Amino acid sequence: MAGTNSKSAKRLRKSGPPAQSQADRAYVQIRDSILKGTLPVGVALSRRKLAAELRVSVPPVTEALLRLESEGLVESKPRVGTRVRIPTRREVEDRSLLREALEAQAAALFAERATPAEKIELHRLGKRMDRLYAAAERRPADRDFLFSVNTFHMGLHLHIATCARCAPLHDAIEKEQVLIFNWLYDTAVQRRTLGSNFHSTLTAALTTGSPAAAQAAMRRHIRRGLSEVLAGLDRIGKPGEAWRSKDTAPAGLKPIA
Repeated sequence: MAGTNSKSAKRLRKSGPPAQSQADRAYVQIRDSILKGTLPVGVALSRRKLAAELRVSVPPVTEALLRLESEGLVESKPRVGTRVRIPTRREVEDRSLLREALEAQAAALFAERATPAEKIELHRLGKRMDRLYAAAERRPADRDFLFSVNTFHMGLHLHIATCARCAPLHDAIEKEQVLIFNWLYDTAVQRRTLGSNFHSTLTAALTTGSPAAAQAAMRRHIRRGLSEVLAGLDRIGKPGEAWRSKDTAPAGLKPIA
């Protein structure tokens, strides 16, 4: 019996986690290119070109685009094609309201429930975030660096939600993709300048203030960039404008291994 158990354990170790499908990998690659701005808001997406760049067949790309469409990152029209979604002013405002409601509550709970060590860690993350954004302002053309900065930014806000110790709230922030859409809008309008202590100010309020003060600080934090994003939408076209040609430039996607 012991030998049988040993063999089973070895098989489990060898099998490891399930392999990621080509459609899953295509989804991640295309989504990340949208968030980087390599595939900008409004650009037409050719399934065949994307498949060629990723070195896969068309069906995995089609599946990936359908998933991205269901999440609101791309949009399709019959007999016209698919493009990266151009958000309306109402969509940006509504998503900002949703983000504010969820994250303001997470901030209040963080101030109430986070441990001293978690608060120290958050303040450290806030200071690092400000340094990263300052570096991003000096490297506006470095899409990979900006992607890493935005990834860190999303991690900081998810850290707040995690330490709030309310699993449904954390899940809602992830499921509604409020941080992903904030990232997309900032990338679309090329929002870079945030001030030297933008996140340090926020994290100080969450780590030293009352739940009410933390909640108010998060509301101010989220509202600050909304007007800038709304103004930037005018520079990238309107949702009802004619769709661009499918003959788009290569996205620079890495082939799927």
